Amino acid sequence: MQLDPKSLPGITNLRRRAQALAMLDAIVCPEWDGRYYSFNAEWGEAEAMASMRNGSGDDWFILFGPFGAAIKGLAHEASIAGDKVFASEVQRQVPQAFASFLSEPAFGMDWLSYCYWRAPDDLSWQKVVHPDPVLSQSDDGSAECLALLFESAASYEEFAKWYYELDLPMVAIQSIYEHVPLTESLVKSLNPQVSIAQAQEAAAEIGYTCARTDA
Repeated sequence: MQLDPKSLPGITNLRRRAQALAMLDAIVCPEWDGRYYSFNAEWGEAEAMASMRNGSGDDWFILFGPFGAAIKGLAHEASIAGDKVFASEVQRQVPQAFASFLSEPAFGMDWLSYCYWRAPDDLSWQKVVHPDPVLSQSDDGSAECLALLFESAASYEEFAKWYYELDLPMVAIQSIYEHVPLTESLVKSLNPQVSIAQAQEAAAEIGYTCARTDA
């Protein structure tokens, strides 16, 4: 299915959710290569980057910056995936204010199945549309791949059961979703094997707040 752009939250809330997903994954899975979600708060000058990789060929990248935010996504089995015309339309339809997004080699902008963008003053997200009427209505994988960016904490709970084979406490997931500052007890409730120091190191990269501790 295709995700209606209206389903996506505003830029600030999208960034916060992407950070929360990355923070949860960093605690649940200390090994970076095994994680689904990541976030780099200092990707570039005044830019931050969120990403998802499922290990099966699907991914998305979100670039945040003064220009707003843009999403590149790939559901590799979608009929539109890798379509050269669609890749060209991304370059044509997305405003040049997003040049750093459009030209980022790490995102693989020639191999994608959906793309959204939103400028800071825009009232809603925009989506790149394929000129072919059939492909423009085809399942591009966006609804499934982007779901955790706007669904409730219960969706992450289900995801963790499926992917990590873990039963995580809903109260802890919700706390991370609400950006409650990290404490040792919060970290341990999600993964007893991860120290607060490990979590703080990951939080620094993600830009997630940690609770203050007395010297």
